[in-house]
Formats: sequence, structure tokens, C-alpha cells
Amino acid sequence: MRRWVTAALIGCALLAVSGCAGVSVQADDATVAAVRYRDPGPATLTVYSVINNRTGAGGHTALLINASERVLFDPAGSFRLDGVPERDDVLFGITPRVERIYRSAHARASHHVVSQTFQVTPEQAETAYRLALANGPVPGALCASVTSGLLRQVPGFENTLRTYFPEALMADLATRPDGISESYFENDTGDVVDGVAAAAL
Repeated sequence: MRRWVTAALIGCALLAVSGCAGVSVQADDATVAAVRYRDPGPATLTVYSVINNRTGAGGHTALLINASERVLFDPAGSFRLDGVPERDDVLFGITPRVERIYRSAHARASHHVVSQTFQVTPEQAETAYRLALANGPVPGALCASVTSGLLRQVPGFENTLRTYFPEALMADLATRPDGISESYFENDTGDVVDGVAAAAL
């Protein structure tokens, strides 16, 4: 187990450009309230996995939650965008445009982004939403571990694999019959900050 943990820590440190090395910030109530967004579609949970194109190793994991509002739980992430306030690794105001920018910022010549979407009940989505808000800031390299641990507390997802590895979580979720998977590729270079700047133009 120690070898696996060490490998995950080293892997995320090396792949910080993919997003697994962020600093938590605290937005005030008024700022968060001003951007709250509720998608009109069904309640969903979408797991994002940033995957190395050459090795297949995972660089980052995040969870998009469409509940009473749509938020992005981005544990230890490095995504920053004007108009998208953050509170303890939860990003608010995740409109379709912001979601596209997030995905684009993490995809590059070296990595692609896999999204796995599950339609859930409003109660399941709200459970995930409350858990994300209550989680607190996440240390670097624990993105997949914390996300998988959160999912295991959502009814219907109790058997989710608890893992430090984004690619292992992605593979485990792929065994569920109720998910819709999509892979997104881009061919630019740079890191997440560069990706945000380019995608936000």
C-alpha cells in the first residue's frame, strides 16, 4: 500500500499541469450567491478524469454535481477563472460555458479528458452536493481518493472503488451500466493556466 501511495503522490506532483495541485480559497456569500446556476436538465453526477495520452496514467479527478445548483468539486485543482468563485475546492456558477472552459483547459497534446455522466435522483445529487460543500480543502495528490470516497457515501455508489489513482476510478466507474462516457481531445500545449487563458478568449 505504501508503494501505491508513494506512486500516486509522485504521479500527481509530476502531473501538476493537469490540475492535481491547487490552493483552496474562500469566496464570500454574496459572491457565491451572485453566480449560482441550476442546469435545467436532470440531476447528474459527472466524473472527469484527466488521462495521459502516452502512458494512460491519470493526472486529475473532479466531480461535476447538478443538484439544487450545479457546482464542480475540483479537489486540489488548479483551475481559476474570473467569475467562478471557489470555496474549499468547490467551484460555483458552472454554466455550460464554464464547463466547456474547464474541460478545454485540462485537455492538451499530452492529456485528454474523459467525462463519465450518471443520471441520478435529486436526492442522490443533493447528497453529493452536501458532501462536497462539507469536505473542506483537499491536499495535493488526493483528488481521486477524496472523490471516490465522496461517491461511496452517495446511495447507489457505495461499491465505488476507493483509490488514489484517477485511471483506476475511471475504469471502475466504466463497469457501471448506467454511465455515459465521452473523451475530449485537444492538441495545444501548456498547463491549466494557459488552457484557461486560451479557452476563455
